[in-house]
Amino acid sequence: MPAARTRQVALVVVESPRKALAIRRLLGPGYEVMASLGHVKDLSPAGLGVDVERGFEPHYQVLGEKKRLLFDLRRVARRFERVLLATDPDREGEAIAWHLAEELGVPGGGGRVQRVLFREITPEAVRAAVACPGPLDARRYEAQQARRILDRLVGHSSSAVLRARVGPGLFAGRVQCAALRLLVAREREVRAFRPEPSWSLVARLAGAVGRAFEARLTDPAGQELRLGREEAAGALAEALRCERFAVAAVDRAEELEPPPPPFTTAGLQEEAALRLGFRAAKTMVLARELYEGVDLGEEGTLGLVTYLRTDAVRLAPGAVEEVRRHIRERHGAEHVPEAPPEHHPSRPRPEEAHEAIRPTSLAHPPERVAPHLRRPGGRDLLRLYALVWERFLACQMRPATQERTGVEVRAGRAAFRAQGRVLLFPGWRAALPEKRRGARGRPLPPLEVGEVLRLERLEVAGHLSVPPPRLDEPSLLRALDGRGIGRPSTSAGIVATLLERRYADEVDGALRPTPLGVAVDRALAAAFPRQATGDFTADVERRLDDVEAGRAAWRSVVAEFWASLGPERDRADPSARQAEGAAKAGSGAAVCARCGRPTVRRWGRGGAFVGCSGYPGCKATRSLAG
Repeated sequence: MPAARTRQVALVVVESPRKALAIRRLLGPGYEVMASLGHVKDLSPAGLGVDVERGFEPHYQVLGEKKRLLFDLRRVARRFERVLLATDPDREGEAIAWHLAEELGVPGGGGRVQRVLFREITPEAVRAAVACPGPLDARRYEAQQARRILDRLVGHSSSAVLRARVGPGLFAGRVQCAALRLLVAREREVRAFRPEPSWSLVARLAGAVGRAFEARLTDPAGQELRLGREEAAGALAEALRCERFAVAAVDRAEELEPPPPPFTTAGLQEEAALRLGFRAAKTMVLARELYEGVDLGEEGTLGLVTYLRTDAVRLAPGAVEEVRRHIRERHGAEHVPEAPPEHHPSRPRPEEAHEAIRPTSLAHPPERVAPHLRRPGGRDLLRLYALVWERFLACQMRPATQERTGVEVRAGRAAFRAQGRVLLFPGWRAALPEKRRGARGRPLPPLEVGEVLRLERLEVAGHLSVPPPRLDEPSLLRALDGRGIGRPSTSAGIVATLLERRYADEVDGALRPTPLGVAVDRALAAAFPRQATGDFTADVERRLDDVEAGRAAWRSVVAEFWASLGPERDRADPSARQAEGAAKAGSGAAVCARCGRPTVRRWGRGGAFVGCSGYPGCKATRSLAG
């Protein structure tokens, strides 16, 4: 007898081939799974791609490299009664799903075309999602569309100003401009800083019992006292050496240190940079692999962490119950709080549709996963997974308890203060080995009020005030996240774009604006003072949240911001045209000595220079001074 034909159940469309492979294995026969490989349509590159006069109507076109894929997708879709669009569960994924539905001839979905959200790639989650598909989310799509249109409009105006005022071939993005503004502002602080010397007094003292300890000269408020002249500090030290040092007060207090929150995208990027030395882009590549699926041998390919793009600290109740049981079994009931800890997001109005980043199941601890990652790149994947695992446990444990001891020592009319600490209960630190080591502290010896101490040494210590540190990638992303600028889907590319466009350099891990970056920031601040501030970008993100929540219409939000830039656009556009005209008028007088073509102003890492407009055919250059 001929073999029974497999019943055709549904075509499932995801974004990546790795995810497609994992989903196909989990769903089994009857399902076809295809990958869109990201976006399939975008705004037309011809002109604005947006009809401002007709309500900001966007003009989309299929990306050239996706035409064959869409042809194959339509052909395969004809064999199935259902098409499930399972692109990523965020705004970008919703836009891809929406455009796929349009190309399948079902704009907005409905009928045989439905939406599925995979927030974790596990057998239970995938089968449950496929069993209960829903409609496409029009509001989420409109929020993404509004963002894309605003970015095109703002970027087009900004880039025109840059090309006219700074040099050809320059571009400006809304979020990247806000990041560049922070770098330039910090660089100005660093360069304006002038170190100031000061001197402090440090006494090494010993009591009747225990080791010696150090105490520092303090002011009446109990803060370390710094003197502005070395001679005065030295004279005071000489006078105090003749005084009797005695304990004037001892105070002890227990302090609770609450557990850290679960990982958001920004939090994971920052911790991976600090502990593992990973760039944000690398962290996101590894996190995506952990989300989309890791081959665990006989268990198959499973997603080990939940969706990687999130700014929420919310956790599913089932996951919280599971981790509380795990903590009780592994660390003891004393580490489990009576109620789950409450955590608050670092950014205003987080997108609560997703959970925080956590392991999909505590049945797969890092040590069980490790044997399956003995391959190139597997070590870094395991290290990042262990980071997520440890933080998930820690965020649901009791606070750590420390005892802080403060001792005030009197020497004549001068006061010195010493502090010590002892970890009484590790709490959440038990789940984080490096945090547990760092919390041991240095206890003070047992001291009694009135006890006379032996002065072993009294030193005058010199200090120089230090400038504010330059921002590195983690601190820049943290600053943007705290201001509500950008989204988890875009954060990893911010620094890469600044470096690629040569608006910033990375020196010893710190980000510095280049001369070109400073010129770009100056030109944008002059032409678009409101846009150049982080407040503008953060306001855009808040209003996009309103669109997704149904509190505002996308066209009105786009119109609102476009109108708010109207006076600035009116001032900038004539000056941009004037500058372009001046450049063209002067091009005949400045020609390339090698080939006779007009010369143009260009920018490199060393600053501005004059180059041939025939580059790369002619690479002649000269300095501006020449």
